[in-house]
Amino acid sequence: MHFDGRTQQALREAGLDAEAIVAASERIADLTAKDADRLGDFFDRDGPYYSDMELAHSTAETQEHPTADVDLFTHGDDLRGYLSLDGWGIPVEGGRVLREGDGSPALIELSLGATIHGRVRFSRDRGEL
Repeated sequence: MHFDGRTQQALREAGLDAEAIVAASERIADLTAKDADRLGDFFDRDGPYYSDMELAHSTAETQEHPTADVDLFTHGDDLRGYLSLDGWGIPVEGGRVLREGDGSPALIELSLGATIHGRVRFSRDRGEL
């Protein structure tokens, strides 16, 4: 179970029994794994990809990335991994699908680690950003 002690206590005080708390914890883990799969699917196709990432060597509001690949893993509600873009990479510390289009993610957001330290939106269509 990924709930810390204080959260478990608050859930008990809100009326959930141990079985309901375990069920909620398992559901959160399932939803996190599903999001990781959907984010991975977003990057399964060939580029280009577009982002609103701020880069030191670019003044453009929207970046174009010819190639991208992501490797994600989950543990409870924790989603982490590594994003490779155009020959360089960065740790992923979280992510979510922001908008669907034609049954697949159209706009996603990744929380990126060292060197970026922020949330970055990605799309397959420049106009989505």
